[in-house]
Amino acid sequence: MTENSARIFNTSSSEYIAMTDKNSLVDNMSVYPAEVTVTTTDNEIRTTIQQSLIDPDAETHVYKRRWYILLAYSLLACTQGGYWNTWGPIAASSEDAFGWSDADIALLSNWGPISYVLATFVMSWVVDVKGLRWACLSTAIMVAAGAGVRCITDQPPYVKWTVNIGQFLNGLAGPVAMGVPPALSALWFPVKERTTATAIATILNGIGVGISFALGPYMVPDRISNQNITASNYSSSNTTERISQERHDIMIYMYVEAAWAVFVLLLILVYFPAKPPKPPTLSASVERMDFMTGAKTLIRNARFWVICATYGISLGVFNCWQSVLDVILKPHKIDESEAGWLGFYSILAGCVGSVILARFADVFSRHMKMFLLLLYISGTGCFVWFTLLINGTIPESTYSLYAAII
Repeated sequence: MTENSARIFNTSSSEYIAMTDKNSLVDNMSVYPAEVTVTTTDNEIRTTIQQSLIDPDAETHVYKRRWYILLAYSLLACTQGGYWNTWGPIAASSEDAFGWSDADIALLSNWGPISYVLATFVMSWVVDVKGLRWACLSTAIMVAAGAGVRCITDQPPYVKWTVNIGQFLNGLAGPVAMGVPPALSALWFPVKERTTATAIATILNGIGVGISFALGPYMVPDRISNQNITASNYSSSNTTERISQERHDIMIYMYVEAAWAVFVLLLILVYFPAKPPKPPTLSASVERMDFMTGAKTLIRNARFWVICATYGISLGVFNCWQSVLDVILKPHKIDESEAGWLGFYSILAGCVGSVILARFADVFSRHMKMFLLLLYISGTGCFVWFTLLINGTIPESTYSLYAAII
């Protein structure tokens, strides 16, 4: 819970603060002086807002349809996260059905971060220059295309190619599925609702991962259940029947995911404008910095790299570990179903924990760094504890594994 809470909590704090601190100040000003200087509690960051950027006569309006926009985007983020984690929770069945190895399962999970890195700059440009409609529509198309490609065949060796291509396409959707919440909330929501909107959209991607932990083993039951399969078993009719049933289960799972991806694509296609007709706040009407100028400024900002490293390391370590949880626990006689529920509970605990901690951070706003530091220390401690349990350094028990993971 602690590492996942830190990941989500850091997302909704650092990303959201970076984008909306200036906006919140503008929107809460009853008077517009020539220059306003705000000093943070550590007296290190100073933000200057020029009156020339703001038109006090601009019309604003808060639309009820903002909740549809949030729902459509949240479902897209949830779907992308869940599809990325399709194969980890059903690793044992997939390996048996297609003759794959643990390395094949790991590669399927790795396509997420690999594609993310490749698509980050391009999708950032699309969000800033073309707007949220094109960004979210292209993302929904990539998710649907990735899900559709995986439905082409269940016959080795071709299935390995189709599944890897599908995972790659889904990974390209990652930057928008994980990075857009602050921009969306700033465009559509008033100041008092932005934190809630950002939190909902951010958490839904993680919830999608959690759902896949429970849904995968349900749709594709573990039919081998850690049996010791010998060469003679593989030649038996029982083995052939089992493999055929596993492939059938997996393809049904692929069809269900593809159908849902098309449904989400239709939600985006039917109505998802780049921005509302009138901005919800004065700050939302302020013209943003040119993309290339902003990118160059960001690259030279040392504080950005600190936040980037903190967020990236926590996200990378947790996601890579989480996506192969079934593979890690398989030698310890924990089947797909139990490993799936472990992953689901860990995600659920992280989401609940992040909401609770976010509330504490709102009340005790001067202690944000302390909250993050405690979360990262606790998360690191749990990873060390889990590693020692798996390696047999300390006595292993089911309760200890549950406690370390959750």
